[in-house]
Amino acid sequence: MAVNFNEKNADELLSIDGIQVFVGQAGVKKPNHDDLTLMVLAPDNSVGAVFTQNRFCAAPVHICKQHLFDEDGVRALVINTGNANAGTGAEGRQRAVAICQAVAKQINCAVSQVLPFSTGVILEPLPADKIINALPAVKPVGWNDAARAIMTTDTVPKAASREGQVGNNHTVRATGIAKGAGMIHPNMATMLGFIACDAKVSQPILQLLTQEVADMSFNSITVDGDTSTNDSFVIIATGRCGQSEIDNIADPRYQQLKDLLGSLALELAQAIVRDGEGATKFITIQVDNAASREDARKIAYAIAHSPLVKTAFFASDPNLGRLLAAIGYSGVDVNTDTLRMWLGDVLVAEEGGRAASYTEEAGQRVMNEAEITVRIDLRSGRESATVYTCDLSKEYVAINADYRS
Repeated sequence: MAVNFNEKNADELLSIDGIQVFVGQAGVKKPNHDDLTLMVLAPDNSVGAVFTQNRFCAAPVHICKQHLFDEDGVRALVINTGNANAGTGAEGRQRAVAICQAVAKQINCAVSQVLPFSTGVILEPLPADKIINALPAVKPVGWNDAARAIMTTDTVPKAASREGQVGNNHTVRATGIAKGAGMIHPNMATMLGFIACDAKVSQPILQLLTQEVADMSFNSITVDGDTSTNDSFVIIATGRCGQSEIDNIADPRYQQLKDLLGSLALELAQAIVRDGEGATKFITIQVDNAASREDARKIAYAIAHSPLVKTAFFASDPNLGRLLAAIGYSGVDVNTDTLRMWLGDVLVAEEGGRAASYTEEAGQRVMNEAEITVRIDLRSGRESATVYTCDLSKEYVAINADYRS
């Protein structure tokens, strides 16, 4: 079960004017299961998106990149689970386009106005006919049902909403859903994330905002260090809140909107870590006073990716020398005599070794908790970075050993 996670009720999720959400049952991997999601957008919206950095990116990612900047804009997103349509070559891209064609015919838009997304097993042909045949039967639903329909190995649906003032006279509403539990690694993770808001933003500015929001949320999480072929994060701005368009980053509303959507995206990203495959602990790694943000991130990820560190957390074993070892091999030129490290509120290391005040009992007390913060003070600059991760359990091995069963 997800660590300290409360599933949102339908009435906690805000509807967004200018977008309709539908789900259906295509039977991609198993029957009688919601595995198809369709989002239909009203005209005059704007859409920003960022995608996986994996060179073996999936067929739908290729098609999304082609369609995203079409001059006619985006009118629909179609998402299937059960099959990633990755490692499928030209045939996979043709099948993704065929699904776009079916959606375009159904809602009366251009094929290039449809963005396809897939998640599931890699290196298997996508049963596009099943998806195409299921499209006419999709039913309108709320965001909570859509969040459930995009799940794969997730144990809980991930959805959240925000509402806040953007500008002096307008309130912006935003709702997001995400999926992901394994193959989670920055740039981005094996995740799909979708946020819809009713702000009015030009497409180039929304594209920049999407990248910045991704960097502060989905690009700051890791479960297992594997980068997926299908990662996609999308922000939709329907323009229905009544405000004038945000068309430059100097507009004070840009930062207000980024803060609002960044908070929402971070909640969704943290939900993915809390629901990491087999996770029993949610771990925050905070690196402060680094010479550069890149140095801080390198150290945070060295700790977050270490199997020895992660298994120690699973065992609640204060074998904390493993954290120091990870800092040491991070590739950052650290001064080991001046850095300090805390586990929760307990000072563990300083002056090149174990802190004089540290006791095994104090370390054990923190390791027994479900949420743990590791903080490192490098004392070499003013930059910082925070990464969120989880432990590595026996259940993670079991889930991934049986993934195709």
